[in-house]
Amino acid sequence: MKKELIALCCLATLLLVSCERHRSKSAQLLENYALVTIPAPDLSGITDNGKEVLNLYRFAADQADAIYWEQVFGPKSTFDNLADPAEKDFAYVNYGPWNRIDNTPFLEGYGPRPAGARFYPEDMTDAEFEALADPNKNSPYTLIRRKEDGSLEVVWYHDAYREQVHKLADILRAAADITIKSSVREYLLQMANGLLADQYYASEKSWLEMTDSKMDLVIGPNETIDDQRYGIKASYGAYVLLKNEDRTATLHSVVSRLPELQASLPGDPAHHAFVPGMESNIFSCDVIYYGGYTNAGYKTIAVNFPYDARVQREYGTRTILFDNIIREKFNRTVFPAGMLLLESQDCAHLDANAFYWGIVFREVAQALGVKQTINNKGTVVEALGNEALTLEKAKANVLGAYLCAQEVEAHRVDALIMKQDVLTTFVVNIIRSCRFGFGDATGRANLVIYNYLMESGAIARKASGKYSIDQQKLEEAISTLGALILELQATGNREAATEFVDKYAVVAPTIKADVVNLELEKIPVDLRFTYER
Repeated sequence: MKKELIALCCLATLLLVSCERHRSKSAQLLENYALVTIPAPDLSGITDNGKEVLNLYRFAADQADAIYWEQVFGPKSTFDNLADPAEKDFAYVNYGPWNRIDNTPFLEGYGPRPAGARFYPEDMTDAEFEALADPNKNSPYTLIRRKEDGSLEVVWYHDAYREQVHKLADILRAAADITIKSSVREYLLQMANGLLADQYYASEKSWLEMTDSKMDLVIGPNETIDDQRYGIKASYGAYVLLKNEDRTATLHSVVSRLPELQASLPGDPAHHAFVPGMESNIFSCDVIYYGGYTNAGYKTIAVNFPYDARVQREYGTRTILFDNIIREKFNRTVFPAGMLLLESQDCAHLDANAFYWGIVFREVAQALGVKQTINNKGTVVEALGNEALTLEKAKANVLGAYLCAQEVEAHRVDALIMKQDVLTTFVVNIIRSCRFGFGDATGRANLVIYNYLMESGAIARKASGKYSIDQQKLEEAISTLGALILELQATGNREAATEFVDKYAVVAPTIKADVVNLELEKIPVDLRFTYER
């Protein structure tokens, strides 16, 4: 009997282990995304008209979300009947059956994630694309499709997604009819027109001029992060935002000094001679709703728009800090990761305010540097192709840390933090962000920075698995790396850029060990959201 009981216990243990293993891979992967509830917004001080406009903003974001599903996978309803709730939820997190960290499928029946999403035919060759004579093939707002005879054609977004785009434009026009603010009305009408023609100059200009509203809607095809083939095509997304007016006022001094910050960048001044427009502004906001690419995988905590170099030159940019998401990211991912991975003497420099101000200057840095090559190779994007976005993301991170440390040391930041706090918190954020892998430009940019800092001796991983930081070498490495990226962008040297990214955008054994360590401690990779209404 005793032997039988032991056998039964062993069998039960094996079954439990098997169940844990079978506790779907998706369930385990889903645990990497901490579930955060975004509370119902405080709408005190907003008129009844404003509240109705806000509801329409959410409807508009849902339309952008529907278009995004079509851009990267197909109908969302494909996953509605999955038996495993975790598989369904993880498919919703990733907007498809592929884990965005490594682009591999987590559901059976699917191959690797297409590098060109659904922007191009999967069987299209580079030679075919190059031979296509239509210049609109290089627009961020067109798809490449096969005709019945097998040849390629260019299709504008507003034609490919005609029904959804018209619904979206109608929602924006309805919001324009309701709002009592003329600047908001102008922006919404211009955006509606822009969506119907895939022409956004007027809407981006009016968006920058819309500074008197407590609510904001960032919507449309903006980021090219899903086009991992050529880095051209823009994905639909939306943020619905509420402005923190008091904190916004404290940030305005930053954008008033853009030319000064530009001049202070490291390296040859010729590599950062771009003069940003002086209508640039910066807002502190809470996100109350995400839609489309903004909600896929790991979540953005700040933006700097528009990307159009002409608009940036003539009018400037708007930086928006997502206060509530920055706070959640630091508390749930950055701080616990730092406490696990840093040696004790460095842990003291982990700081929430340093994280916040590092993000401020990271986004400001996106508006700086150079947008046009200095040797007649066109824009940086045209010259560097698919490596352009990786280098731009790396540039923003590195120069954001460089500028933030510089400004803190000069006592021009409204926070009780030290340069060491800025640099240490920056390092931890880069290390924990390497968990995003190499699946897209953001992940590759993090790996580039990490490996460069390791190579320079700025950070070192001890036998204990803990990292030590050499503050002096770190400061020097950030300056050197920032200058190098600016040079690659300014000269448009695609061959050198590709060689640089190939060398540094690799998942080192130390990072693989860190990933295991962080997962064992159940420290989330990132966030996913539910919403109170």
